[in-house]
Amino acid sequence: MFVGEKLTDIRLLHGYSRNELGNLLGVSEQSVWQYENNYISPKLEVVNKLKAIFNVKTKYFYTKESFKTKFDAGALAFRSKGINSIAKTKYEAAHLEFIEGLLNIFEGYITYPPNNLISLRDYSIKYLNENTGQMDRKAMIKHLAEHAREFLGVGENNQKLLFALEKNGAFVFEKSLGADVDAYSAWSKSDKPMILLGKFNKSAVRRNLDLAHELGHLLLHYKMDLSDLSKSEYKEKEEDAYDFASYFLMPEEEFKKDMMSIKKLSNPNSYIDLKEKWSVSIAAMAYYARRLGYLTYQQHRYFYASMNRQNYNQAEPLDDKIKIIRPGKVKSSLEFLMENNILTLRKLMELTHYNETLIAKILGLDESFIRSYIEQPAYFDVSYISEKREGYSPS
Repeated sequence: MFVGEKLTDIRLLHGYSRNELGNLLGVSEQSVWQYENNYISPKLEVVNKLKAIFNVKTKYFYTKESFKTKFDAGALAFRSKGINSIAKTKYEAAHLEFIEGLLNIFEGYITYPPNNLISLRDYSIKYLNENTGQMDRKAMIKHLAEHAREFLGVGENNQKLLFALEKNGAFVFEKSLGADVDAYSAWSKSDKPMILLGKFNKSAVRRNLDLAHELGHLLLHYKMDLSDLSKSEYKEKEEDAYDFASYFLMPEEEFKKDMMSIKKLSNPNSYIDLKEKWSVSIAAMAYYARRLGYLTYQQHRYFYASMNRQNYNQAEPLDDKIKIIRPGKVKSSLEFLMENNILTLRKLMELTHYNETLIAKILGLDESFIRSYIEQPAYFDVSYISEKREGYSPS
């Protein structure tokens, strides 16, 4: 019997409305609603189209067992140019559900290092609860950011930030999120810290800011329903995360010393050496300098006018020199499982009824990497062949 809920799940994962899916199938929006709510079952022709659209096996739609988990859409912290629509948030929550489903399968075979981000989060919550009303919020965020930096052992120039986060419990993925969303993060119900990074127009230094910003959300806004916030409240939470990222990536006392060495603070080119030191964008450093009081309003305006004139808003100096680091934890897990024949790709596909294209999509990995583990069928068992002692001799 066709399981309508499985269609809802896979539709949301791919970001389709019922109307959009209906157009792809050549049926009405009402028909899709009926499929999903088990009022009618789709014809075989429609099921075949669903298989092709979603890259699943037929059995996916006829098996009640699901490997996805449940995610609270309100807990998603988006790093974007504005509050996203309810639909967008729902689609991204669905993606996290499918991601965690696969991670749970992997954890049946391997053990990850301890999730130290939980204790860091709990420390942050306790510190905020004890000091709110007694201390300035920015001072609290500064303390937590600098504590987190030391706790995670990020290193001097931030280039190992992604590695440090993955090592300490985070699961980080890449996804094409579009031009309006930089990244987002959330805690799963089983306490997995998840970060999804956008691929659009990203440099290594912008990626560092995204990672630090999302870490700020994970530590400062745990169990907060961000979907209930007004625009002004949402903006405050974004500023919290941005302040955290600045203090985390550029510890204030050290950064102040750097500011004293710059002769012309309103000149973007004055920050190039510091960009190499911190692996942070020139724009982010100037913004931080402004918040710390080193740049006046007029100097800051002149700075951005100069950025525009030199086209630095599109690409800054050193963007092509500082290497972009990609997430490696989940990819390495798959390599370990499959190269040691602990969990084969065939077994994973049989278990989930996903094909290799969908697995790659869920995990944000190159499909060519996943396909490299497809087992070639053995057409003949070579164990039946024995060596001929006398070798070949022409007749």
